[in-house]
Amino acid sequence: MKNRLTPVHIILIICGIGMFLPFYWMLTTALKAPLEALRFPPTFIPDIFKFSNFIEIFREVALLRYFLNTIFIAAASLIGTLFTSILAAYAFAKFKFWGRDFIFILFLALMMIPLPVYLVPSYMILFRLGWIDTYLALIVPWLVNIFAIFLLRQHIKTLPQDLFDAAKIDGCGTFRTLWQIVVPLSKPVIVTIAIFDIIANWNSFFWPLIVTHSDSIRPLQVGLAYFSREFSTNYPLLMAASTLAILPLVILFFFAQKQIIQSSARTGLKE
Repeated sequence: MKNRLTPVHIILIICGIGMFLPFYWMLTTALKAPLEALRFPPTFIPDIFKFSNFIEIFREVALLRYFLNTIFIAAASLIGTLFTSILAAYAFAKFKFWGRDFIFILFLALMMIPLPVYLVPSYMILFRLGWIDTYLALIVPWLVNIFAIFLLRQHIKTLPQDLFDAAKIDGCGTFRTLWQIVVPLSKPVIVTIAIFDIIANWNSFFWPLIVTHSDSIRPLQVGLAYFSREFSTNYPLLMAASTLAILPLVILFFFAQKQIIQSSARTGLKE
């Protein structure tokens, strides 16, 4: 058995090294001097570790402001997404109403429409509402997440009907059953949705680039894009900014990977 697994382990190790190398190169470049970063052949270990690059980046760009903007946008979007997803998924999974399956299929079909198709109509709507260059334009359009509804709906359908029958016999209403039974049993799925939503908002670039003009409300990725245009040859500062941008997501995934695995194991995809 061990001999059969050895090639698999070797392939996984090689793939793991290949995925780790870009992060290692980013971190080591962030610790180099500007001239050393341009040296050829390149050095894999900096001659002098310049940790001051991580301090200098805050002097050159309003990185703290970008971080705060992104955290606020991600938090507001996450709260709205969880609220709408839990209610919609519970309705699609346990309520019987006319056109339920058709509406759900229509929701799934909307996931196949790429962003450029509805970019102009969405921009015109926000422009008429006066939301361009405001936090509302960055938050409100993303308060509904169809994938989150789908994932929660599939999970709720796997919960035993006996739980809902017992709750009804005990006098629990619809919302009490939802918040005291469904939500606690759906924690791994909810955590997974939260992580994906945070990552999506943290890495969001194209939409914020279109609907924002002021530097004061720009999220992290858009701010870094403007910074890279001004400091395109200062690779250590660019890599330092990239390292700081990706570090919160790495920490988040490290602490939440158990919940993601549980969600993948528990969430059924059957009707």
